[in-house]
Amino acid sequence: MSMNRREFLQVLAAASAGGMALHGSFAQAASAAGQMYELPRFGNVSLLHFTDCHAQLVPIHFREPDVNLGIGDMLGRPPHLVGEKLLKQFGIAPGSAQAHAFTYLDFSQAAKTYGKVGGFAHLATLVKRMKASRPGALLLDGGDTWQGSGLSLWTKGQDMVDACKLLGVDVMTGHWEFTYGAERVKQIVDGDFAGKIDFVAQNVKTTDFGDPVFPPFVIKPINGVPVAIIGQAFPYTPIANPRYFTPDWSFGINDESLQEHVDAARAKGAQVVVVLSHNGMDVDIKMASRVRGVDAILGGHTHDGVPAPVIVKNGGGQTLVTNAGSNGKFLGVLDFDVKGGKVSDFRYHLLPVFSNLIPADADMASLISKMRAPHEAKLGERLAVTEGLLYRRGNFNGSFDQLILDGLMKMKDAEIAFSPGFRWGTSLLPGDPITMENLLDQTAITYPYTTLTPMTGEFIKTVLEDVCDNLFNPDPYYQQGGDMVRVGGLQYRCDPTARMGSRITAMSLGGKPIEASKTYRVAGWAPVSEEAKNAGGEPIWDLMARYLRDVKTVKPVKLNLPELQGVAGNPGMA
Repeated sequence: MSMNRREFLQVLAAASAGGMALHGSFAQAASAAGQMYELPRFGNVSLLHFTDCHAQLVPIHFREPDVNLGIGDMLGRPPHLVGEKLLKQFGIAPGSAQAHAFTYLDFSQAAKTYGKVGGFAHLATLVKRMKASRPGALLLDGGDTWQGSGLSLWTKGQDMVDACKLLGVDVMTGHWEFTYGAERVKQIVDGDFAGKIDFVAQNVKTTDFGDPVFPPFVIKPINGVPVAIIGQAFPYTPIANPRYFTPDWSFGINDESLQEHVDAARAKGAQVVVVLSHNGMDVDIKMASRVRGVDAILGGHTHDGVPAPVIVKNGGGQTLVTNAGSNGKFLGVLDFDVKGGKVSDFRYHLLPVFSNLIPADADMASLISKMRAPHEAKLGERLAVTEGLLYRRGNFNGSFDQLILDGLMKMKDAEIAFSPGFRWGTSLLPGDPITMENLLDQTAITYPYTTLTPMTGEFIKTVLEDVCDNLFNPDPYYQQGGDMVRVGGLQYRCDPTARMGSRITAMSLGGKPIEASKTYRVAGWAPVSEEAKNAGGEPIWDLMARYLRDVKTVKPVKLNLPELQGVAGNPGMA
């Protein structure tokens, strides 16, 4: 199903007749959207790319960060631009639909104006339209696809597997997929995907002999041009997630083996070489400077919606580095013009998927409805209502994270609470109900155990320093993804530009300095140790459901944020 201009206008008319208020700004945006989705064909090789959808099958709201700091060489470079600074960098008009898609600015009001984003039925329509105008185009899935919702958790990712097959995914790599365990991943790859979707990952090997677990790359012809897609799974999976899920597999960045696979693909006739990566954008940019022969890296993991590629020079010429956002909110379209056996030119567009502007694909909508039907009652349970905006993404905290911290401290009778700096999790507008589905959008993982742990002040500082280094190490190869651990109760000062061990200072609780030798009650969830799994703490969604049922109305939460030093004027901060 493709949508021409006439059909697009019909959609607007139907929306208006259905009672959707077409404000001046929306009508203006709608007109622009009609052109935005009408990309003229360019060249002879096209790749479509989405990533980090986190199992969001239906349209959602997702607020982009107002803090995404770049440190060292990353200062002022995409993706470390937020708000007006991002708009200026990429020439996006303030107040436009694209401004809403790419920034946090006026989020609540803009979300009411432009509606929800994503949804696989709407994404399917856009994919079909792009494929119709670009014969032979491949659809690439960057991973973090099977996790992030209650439905996906309960079906062990089967909902997303079936949806991706119907969507027409050709090649994928992974990260959170591995948290279902090696057996489940292999079951899907060798069963559901066989002959349909290639799962590639050059950097996943057996721990005993170093044999490849998955094919490192695949070569597919597009209009007679051999195109190699090399997979790069998340390198730090056994560190960021429990090791016990994949005990016999090793991960890593593996520049050297990547170069070998690039050379091998070229030797087999590939005229275009693309890396489908889940490294995170800063890692991809460094990798692009070290590995020659890669035409583009289509990246994910860090959830950065970057409107244009970063062009990285290297010993083999140049590499385009992209990142395509999250939650099914964007579709990347990369067009290459290949002449004389090599790329001569390109065009790139990162298209926001506005569900109000793109009709739902009937087949995908039917599949989603069928998969959700047995679970609708449980998903739809109303736990509370929020009076303020609830969101997650940001380097240091988000309002939904704060809500979880408040719940942990209350229900665990803790002085301090830690919550992981996950970057997935949808947003709710003021006045929205908080349903069980919304709660699971923030918590649906296979290691959901809550904990209450005695920690000394010295150990608390060590934890904060370690996570802070993971986020702000000036060498991106030492960054392992995610944002800063969210902290409840405890106040502290943070200098992201300081050296390891010196970034966290002035820790206090209730106005009193934290004592290094004193023990504090610290609540948390999502522990990665096998001991914590065996202890079997209450799942976070059960604890928070009880808390929300009791609260009933969630007042606008006050974020517990560190006092920042050393980042004045940083364009990655509002």
